[in-house]
Amino acid sequence: MTEPVKICSIPRTYSEWVIVLEILKSGGNDSEILEVLTLGELEWQSGIAERFIKRLADVINSRMNAAADKFQRDIGSAAGRESLMVNALLSLRKEMRFLAQAAELPAIPEENREQFRRLILEQADNMQKSLEDSAKSDRSGKLSSVVRNNRVNTF
Repeated sequence: MTEPVKICSIPRTYSEWVIVLEILKSGGNDSEILEVLTLGELEWQSGIAERFIKRLADVINSRMNAAADKFQRDIGSAAGRESLMVNALLSLRKEMRFLAQAAELPAIPEENREQFRRLILEQADNMQKSLEDSAKSDRSGKLSSVVRNNRVNTF
């Protein structure tokens, strides 16, 4: 078995982080990018810190929006088939879990990591509440059961 090709080097400067964050934003190679994010370093200084946090927030928001859009498409094509609905919910939860892991960057202060954790969890909680509210209109209770048993906000 061959070793996977590295998609980028371990970031140490802001410009290297920009490249890594763009790869994160585009998706794909998530397991490898997670390793790179964890190993990266950044000298935390005024100016760079603010730009970095804004860029990371933009990436996380972009990924959350893309996950929500994909979920909507998946649910739309599920046409009441329970297994497809469960897969869509699990896929959304997996993406939210990944984003929570990606936001645990050792290169940024704990205070900022906590802000990102809260942002991601709040979004997942809002999605779950919205799904539960929407499922109430299903008279059979089947959709409500599927949504409750496959929560998107547990990671």
